[in-house]
Amino acid sequence: MTGFPPDFTWGVAAAAYQVEGAANEDGRTPSIWDTFAHAEGTTADGSTGDVACDHYHRFAEDVALMADLGIDSYRLSVSWSRIVPDASGRPNPAGLDFYDRLLDSLADNGISPAVNLFHWDLPQWAQDAGGWQQRDTAARFAEYAEIVAARLGDRVGTWSTINEMFEHFALGHVTGEHAPGLTLPLEEAAGVVHHLLLASGHAAQVLRGRLMGITSYAPARPHTDSDADRDAAALYDVLQNRLFTDPVLLGRYPAELEPLIEPFVREGDLAVVHAPPDLWGVNYYSINSVRATEGAVPLEVLAPQGFPRTAFGWAVAPEGLTEVLTTLHERYAEHLPPLVITENGCAYDDTVDAAGGCDDLERVVFLDEHLAAVRAAMNAGVDVRGYYVWSLLDNFEWAEGYTKRFGLVHVDYATQRRTPKTSFGWYRDRIAASR
Repeated sequence: MTGFPPDFTWGVAAAAYQVEGAANEDGRTPSIWDTFAHAEGTTADGSTGDVACDHYHRFAEDVALMADLGIDSYRLSVSWSRIVPDASGRPNPAGLDFYDRLLDSLADNGISPAVNLFHWDLPQWAQDAGGWQQRDTAARFAEYAEIVAARLGDRVGTWSTINEMFEHFALGHVTGEHAPGLTLPLEEAAGVVHHLLLASGHAAQVLRGRLMGITSYAPARPHTDSDADRDAAALYDVLQNRLFTDPVLLGRYPAELEPLIEPFVREGDLAVVHAPPDLWGVNYYSINSVRATEGAVPLEVLAPQGFPRTAFGWAVAPEGLTEVLTTLHERYAEHLPPLVITENGCAYDDTVDAAGGCDDLERVVFLDEHLAAVRAAMNAGVDVRGYYVWSLLDNFEWAEGYTKRFGLVHVDYATQRRTPKTSFGWYRDRIAASR
């Protein structure tokens, strides 16, 4: 088979800090990304998410684009510091009101929200209290989850707790490339791993409805045939592809890393973490080449040679997505819930031409090849239920600022003008054809 079943879920994805803007409005307080982006030299173009795509004020226009696209579901995140603006834990009515309006607009257009509680934007007040290095942050996250669920749960089709724990742990707390910009020794950063997973497990207990885990995956290739590079690639595979999956699905940490994590684990913790969800989200972008290095982090991740590259420099390797899906299917067998591709997309240097169009044929090819890779995994027996493109809009791309464009819709950040790209029409047609 080359097509997709009629009940396959088609969607697009976004994250609060990357699109909302309104950073200082209606009671929202800073997140770690506000603090980080405002520090000198942290983003490629010196930009911040203060305005981003102004989705906070323009969500009706953006939902209309989604309706035109014909998607079934919009995967969004909510801003913790917009909803719980200080350490008192008291909810901010104005922040909840915004998400009320957004979810009502989605419902009016027949679009089911897939709501993620945390996409890297920890409130600065929580970071000031120790952030994810502190066990108490997991408890505060569960309190936040309860507030969101009580107010929005009647309209949420699918919940998820924390997006891409590996990236937030590694880039935010080990390499310092992302907020909060820490460079912790692995022995300390291991506490971040456990507290993220513990927070997710506690939140899962209070969320009512269908639950989806979300983890990023990337096949790891040794950079050379040397024993050192093979060992480095094996270690990276454990870090990226198992560290945040084994505890949830199997109830244990990978043996290779258990000695690092064990000092932070208390009796009963793994029972909380081991809460297999109804669906398992897979974020996939590329494959990685891994080289052994000296130092506190004994490896370096590179783009493999011999592949086309996106504007990010990432290898275009759709076969890696098939590999990820079939590996999960084989590695976790009966423990694995049905899968959903919760992020897949690419950055290219898209521009609007004199006629007002934006012809991003490279993205069309990328998405078409990756959907074929999903179908190949399904043909091999993998249960895949849906696919979300990252992203609907060009947006604030973390440390890259506004220099990388992933959207199906071009955003002119000076005017906030939205221009659907060629890929937008292609995806709309692909969704329609599947029905």
